[in-house]
Amino acid sequence: MSAKRLAVLVVPVLFLVSSVLAQVNELSITAGRAFVSTQTIVNDPSPNDFDPHIHFGNEEMVELNYGRLLMTHKIFGLYGEVPLAIYPRMDLHTDQNQIPKDIGALFVTPSVRLNIFSGDSVTPWVSAGGGYGRFREAPSRIFGGPNPGQTGTNTGVIQFGAGLDVWVWHRWGARFEARDFYSKALGALIPAGLPLNPFITN
Repeated sequence: MSAKRLAVLVVPVLFLVSSVLAQVNELSITAGRAFVSTQTIVNDPSPNDFDPHIHFGNEEMVELNYGRLLMTHKIFGLYGEVPLAIYPRMDLHTDQNQIPKDIGALFVTPSVRLNIFSGDSVTPWVSAGGGYGRFREAPSRIFGGPNPGQTGTNTGVIQFGAGLDVWVWHRWGARFEARDFYSKALGALIPAGLPLNPFITN
């Protein structure tokens, strides 16, 4: 199954802490919401189904991040970073009692981040990397009854991100960011015979 867009983390504000060594090390924490594209169920056993989609709640998400400056060149700074993103619970909905009532996830994606105007008070950046994802599926289905599928799924994850750091006071600053996580693991939510179409979204 093709990879799917899992989530976009939109972060309104983030406080950063860096080391005393010219911002060589950074620690950060974010809080925002996760957005997952609506997925269409294909091979639906009910051709006249009025809502053959799986909808995902826009739930709270938190991210911890460690970054280390690797090198600088002119206006650019290259960082290695390790984002750790968690959403404890995301409600699911469809009109069929075939999926778990909620899921949770943890992503750890070592990445490379390129900062522009590195060392200045305002620094836009882009990030890319990949790593490990862990999904938790609820043991019960949305309209009751036990979940016959998996309740824990390990997967590979690819991460893309972009953002803006604004250093406001000494080594403290604010970050505005969005990150996308991609994985094949959403297919594990659906029992055999109800695969997801990875190309049709709302």
